Parts: sequence; C-alpha cells; structure tokens
Amino acid sequence: MEYQYKNYTIAFEIIYSKRKTMEISIKPPGIIKVKAPRRLSEEQIIQWVKSKSEWIAKKTSEFKDIEHMLRKKEYINGEKFMYLGEEYPLEIIIDKSLAKSKVKNLNDKFYIHTSIREEYIMNDAMEQWYRERTEEIILEKIKYYEKYFNVVPNKIKIKEQKRIWGSCSSKKNLNFNWRLSMAPISVIEYIVVHEMCHLIHMNHSKKFWNLVGDIMPNYKEKREWLKKYSATIML
Repeated sequence: MEYQYKNYTIAFEIIYSKRKTMEISIKPPGIIKVKAPRRLSEEQIIQWVKSKSEWIAKKTSEFKDIEHMLRKKEYINGEKFMYLGEEYPLEIIIDKSLAKSKVKNLNDKFYIHTSIREEYIMNDAMEQWYRERTEEIILEKIKYYEKYFNVVPNKIKIKEQKRIWGSCSSKKNLNFNWRLSMAPISVIEYIVVHEMCHLIHMNHSKKFWNLVGDIMPNYKEKREWLKKYSATIML
C-alpha cells in the first residue's frame, strides 16, 4: 500500500493478526509495517495510517538522516566510524614494517596503521579495537553501579551478539555486545544497568523496570536512542 503525503511517498505493509488495536512500526531505512486486527477493512486501515502521516514522515525523515551510516564499510580515507556516539573520519597509514595492524583514535580521527591495504585485515583490527574499548568501559561502569546492588556478576564477557546488546544468565554471568563502544556513554550505562537489574529480576516485570527507573530515571531516552540508531552500530 502507498499514498502521497506532501513530498513523501508513504509505502507500508499490512500485517493482520489476533489483536484489538493497530500499531505502526518503522525500521531503517524506512520500512513501515502496520499491524491490524483481522476485523478491519483495508480502507479503515489506510484512513488510520493517513491520520498518522505527519509522525510517519518525521520518522522516515530521521532515518534518511542516518542512511549514510548504514552503508557497508569500504575502509577508505575519510570514511566515518562511530565511537561513543560520535563519527570520526578514517585515515589509513601504510607501514610495511608492521607485523600486525593497529588502530588509534586521536585528534578527532581514526587511524589504521597497516602493512597491507586489505579490507578484512583492517576490519579485524577495528573490531579488536572496539572490543578492547568496550571491555574497558563495561568493567568501569559495572564497578560504578555495583553500589546500587547487593549482588555482583559472576563473570563478565564481551561477545559477538548480533541481535542483542547484553544478556544475563541464571548463573549471574553478564554478556555484552562488543559493538557497544560505538554508542554514547549514557546508552552504554543504560545497558549495564539493565543487565545488572537482571541479576535480581530475571524477567521484564514491573519490579524490574521500577528498579531500572530507580537507578536511571531517564532510561527511556536511552532506549529511544537504541531504537533509532541501533542499525548504525556496525562495521
């Protein structure tokens, strides 16, 4: 389905299910899905979607603003990489004497020192750099937030987790996505608090969210950032 609203062509998919209300979801790069009760006709759904046109246009416009961040990395000079919520241009420095590629973040730039200009080698070097930064930040933040809890994690690991940012096992082991250092520090703090709250409540009950809110009253703002920009946290 699609229609024109001002300068926007709004195209969406209708998904019928056993539900009482309608819901719109918008995901990068602007994919719109409308969940609707089976009892409603297409015309009713279209009219309801049209009533939300201004909000839909605003959200899809926001995704266009971050579209350049969703492109696969090419590892060329000037390409932008995220760190703590900010973008930094890349500069590649060829040094034939190096046995292993190195990454530095200095003077508002990323530098890759490498003996060979191979994408997979530079990608591995960047991933290792992010893993190390993420581990440093996570350990620091866990230590800071431990004062809010009467329990501590058993183990802490930085892992490959494509679909989630963190997890807590029944053995009180905390796992965190190595890409997290690309996000703003306040968002990383939210993920840390979220997983540490699971040390007490192994669910997403009201008690769990109340505990998160007691420790971080503005946590919903951090969740919104993740909803909007999570697709950009990638290599």
